Amino acid sequence: MVNEDLKRSSGQSADERRERPRRAAEHAALGATNLNPFGDLHTVQHLSARLARGVRAVFEPLLRKEVRCWAEPLVVQRLADYRAERPAGLTAWLPLAMSGGGTLATGQTLAVLDGRFVLELLDLFFGGTGHAPHDLPSEFTPAAEAMIAQLGTMLAEPMRQAWEPLAKISFTPGHVEVNPSLIPDFDTEDAVVVTRFGIAAGSAKPVFLDLLYPVAALKPHGPSLTGKVHGKTAEPDPAWRNGLTRAVMDVRFGVRSVLAEPVVPLSLLLELKAGDVIPISVGGDVPVMVGGDRLGAGTVGTSNGRAAIKLTSISYELNSDLGGTFQ
Repeated sequence: MVNEDLKRSSGQSADERRERPRRAAEHAALGATNLNPFGDLHTVQHLSARLARGVRAVFEPLLRKEVRCWAEPLVVQRLADYRAERPAGLTAWLPLAMSGGGTLATGQTLAVLDGRFVLELLDLFFGGTGHAPHDLPSEFTPAAEAMIAQLGTMLAEPMRQAWEPLAKISFTPGHVEVNPSLIPDFDTEDAVVVTRFGIAAGSAKPVFLDLLYPVAALKPHGPSLTGKVHGKTAEPDPAWRNGLTRAVMDVRFGVRSVLAEPVVPLSLLLELKAGDVIPISVGGDVPVMVGGDRLGAGTVGTSNGRAAIKLTSISYELNSDLGGTFQ
């Protein structure tokens, strides 16, 4: 009876309904992991552009020539996918522990370098021409590992400086590996932000340095990473500036003068006792000091019955809008 009602309402029999074409089922991926929870990463791209200048300062002395350094567009991907895209061969995987404000490490960045480039740097370091063997070994020598550790130490400071506007993060290099699977606390399924820096001298083929930041380690800095980057500094509020100027003008400084600085031998200094007189001579002009800096010079005299100094010269420009420096 139910089918009869359906037939009357739809105008089709049960067999006709079974034979009509049906839309294929759509399969939804439940619980899929979002590799990039930060969305727009323009801030990290801007940070990489700042870091490129520091990377150039690291490699120019080692390569003994002027180089160009630039930041490639960043990507977010699984570590396994990144490894699959890299060419086969000797590769240096150097972990750099990330810590903020003197606390324990909250994660670690991976610095990735091509093994041939490392061996060329090693040969240059020992006075060679930058030669690397045609057939690369399967492991790094102790000297090459020391070279990679030194590179990590040299990169840590420009990385800290580049991150400083966003977060106070310090980087400490660990032990280099040729297989990232041997690095503790790193899994091939981890999502990483891949920042790549090109290094080239003249028209030569560039080499690349990759810095991989784990997404999990960057999550505590999410609000800073998702903020907008302002190209220009906003103009200060005039009322705030005027109030700050008035407050600065009320700051008090101690002004003093040195009338004389007599010099006596050590033998006389050891024989001094109460009542002895040390002769001094006061010159025409005596220095006038503000703190530990010289303000100018003046002549000793009296004013309204009190000892005073009349300024005869000023050592810096008073009308420099607080930009002058003491001489």
